[in-house]
Amino acid sequence: MNAELHKLWSGTGIAQLSFDQGLMILVGLGLLYLAIVKRFEPLLLVPIGFGGILANIPGVEIAVGTGVLAQFYDLGIGTGIFPLVIFMGVGAMTDFGPLLANPKTLFLGAAAQFGIFATLIGALWLSSIGIFDFSVAEAAAIGIIGGADGPTAIYVAGQLAPHLLGAIAVSAYSYMALVPIIQPPIMKFFTTEAERKIEMMQLREVSKAEKICFPLMLVVLVAMMVPSAAPLLGMFCFGNLMRECGVVERLHFTTQNALINITTIFLGLAVGSKLQAEKFLVPETLGILALGMVAFAIGTMTGLIMAKLINLISRTKINPLIGAAGVSAVPMAARVVNKIGLEANPQNFLLMHAMGPNVAGVIGSAIAAGILIQFAG
Repeated sequence: MNAELHKLWSGTGIAQLSFDQGLMILVGLGLLYLAIVKRFEPLLLVPIGFGGILANIPGVEIAVGTGVLAQFYDLGIGTGIFPLVIFMGVGAMTDFGPLLANPKTLFLGAAAQFGIFATLIGALWLSSIGIFDFSVAEAAAIGIIGGADGPTAIYVAGQLAPHLLGAIAVSAYSYMALVPIIQPPIMKFFTTEAERKIEMMQLREVSKAEKICFPLMLVVLVAMMVPSAAPLLGMFCFGNLMRECGVVERLHFTTQNALINITTIFLGLAVGSKLQAEKFLVPETLGILALGMVAFAIGTMTGLIMAKLINLISRTKINPLIGAAGVSAVPMAARVVNKIGLEANPQNFLLMHAMGPNVAGVIGSAIAAGILIQFAG
């Protein structure tokens, strides 16, 4: 009888639970708290947090082998399908109008990607002096966090460093959620009160023909220059073309609603499968979280500096605050810019102006991802 009871007890999850697994279950609960109570990126953090809890339940191999979460990962992230489908949905929800109305904001989105490459170099330098041990591929996957684009970060990590996917995804979405906290101090430090008060002219109306031609021209030009960026940017531009062409309303509606929502569920659970204790609770995770913050801060800073440089050579001044929206946290970064602008000048409505560099940041992060995959893969 005692043997039977012992066998029954040893088969329970409580008896098999390790300290590391218990800690990761608490991490998963913490992500759920941030998503549900604090409303930090709930669409992704709810499935990621719950998937992380399931991945650390002892006695069942749900996140490895033929387990359901492992199957989600192999099917959707291992192949790159889930991030690409989400990028298509993002394209279906994106309006290129503000960017086309003020093309120089494209430079702001490009400048904000400097954080990606600066962090890549920093990660390699820290590895060279023995603090970390990141390979070029791992450093590239970490650097992409600076683009503040979750699907892009997941796509690059899945291609270059799958074992770091959990930490990179959590870092990317955490910092995206913390945009209203991280960006304002940087914005105020790199701009003066007078600059924050600059009012911008109303944007011109962009024609339907321009909106249809732009995604076609963009994907062809970029694909010719950086072929490895074609999958991400191609899906993004295809989604946008469905939005703008006006003849596939049903496809457009499905892409920006049901399709992206269904994919987000499976993507989150698949990312959660990589929050296993033995893969997440390693020194490199702290390095990823720290470097991710640096990448995001540098991206914000360089976007602001580029806006100030443009004002030195342009007769029509732009409010430097919109440079902070060059990171592709759409549309949260643009909303933060608008909020800081209104604090400085109650008549200063910068939301639509900030959407230009915000959309440019999405394009820039996709191109940067292609470059990293091409040279580090």
